[in-house]
Amino acid sequence: MSDLDDPAPMDLVGYARRVRDGPCFVCAFLAGEPGYEHVLLYDDGAHVAFLNRYPTLPGYALVAPRRHVEDVVGDLTPTEYLAMQAVVHRIARAVAEALQPERTYLLSLGSMRGNAHVHWHVAPLPPGVPYERQQYHALMAENGVLRYSQKELEELSVRVRAALDQLGEDEAS
Repeated sequence: MSDLDDPAPMDLVGYARRVRDGPCFVCAFLAGEPGYEHVLLYDDGAHVAFLNRYPTLPGYALVAPRRHVEDVVGDLTPTEYLAMQAVVHRIARAVAEALQPERTYLLSLGSMRGNAHVHWHVAPLPPGVPYERQQYHALMAENGVLRYSQKELEELSVRVRAALDQLGEDEAS
């Protein structure tokens, strides 16, 4: 797996251009548009979870409603919001089972000016990361992103999906 001590530089200017001038990254991914591929972890028909294309932590995943939603308060009913949070919790539990992090950060980011589609970040902090490199520092692409091969991404997704399957079995009993 990718090494936290050797992140790749992030093209922040190119990234900002892409998210501000390009299509919605979640909708483009779901439509299968080239250049917007992600490794899918979960799909229940209303929500999806997938590995972050620009991870700053191993196993960093995103969870989003399939429907294009831009305002978490105004565009989701309380029932829809709670259903979304149940998926976030389920994905966070599976990622934690697969990776055994010291802590899991859960937050919703985005902007009406770019990455407007509501999505939650599930960011597992590995054990042993020095305090000064935790919290916001660990989430900021300005500090670099992890390099993964397609094979490593697939292996990681298999581990998370297996944990999801186990959670499903545990919840059914």
